[in-house]
Amino acid sequence: MDALDRQIINELQRGFPLVERPFEMLAEQFGTTEATLIEHVQKLLDDGVLSRFGPMYNAEKLGGALTLCALSAPEDQFDNITDKVNSHPEVAHNYARDHSLNMWFVIATDDPERVAEVLADIEHETGCEVLNMPKLTEYFIGLHFAV
Repeated sequence: MDALDRQIINELQRGFPLVERPFEMLAEQFGTTEATLIEHVQKLLDDGVLSRFGPMYNAEKLGGALTLCALSAPEDQFDNITDKVNSHPEVAHNYARDHSLNMWFVIATDDPERVAEVLADIEHETGCEVLNMPKLTEYFIGLHFAV
């Protein structure tokens, strides 16, 4: 990563301008060109530095649902199980954890009843029991990871 990559990651965690040409506006702020900024974002995605680049929607306010899930994947099958879990478009993100429940992921659906279907599919495909931990209370914190 170069200095522009770090600037992109650090600044865009705080928000993205809602203007007609947001990359042009940011490029001016970053001292580069719109095309260069877009190329850097694309390279960060292609290289896996960024797993996604886009808006975060509140699924529940749009009539959908989301839930935090965890499972215990045998270490020798972890990558295979990860691929199966991540093959579901409803899986928003997936994290490895140093715990007996070593895989944690979020499911977001446009239909609340779809959550149970996705969980059942994942359990069937992986042979792992999925722990479903729906949100009881929502908290908003200013989370920022400086790079």
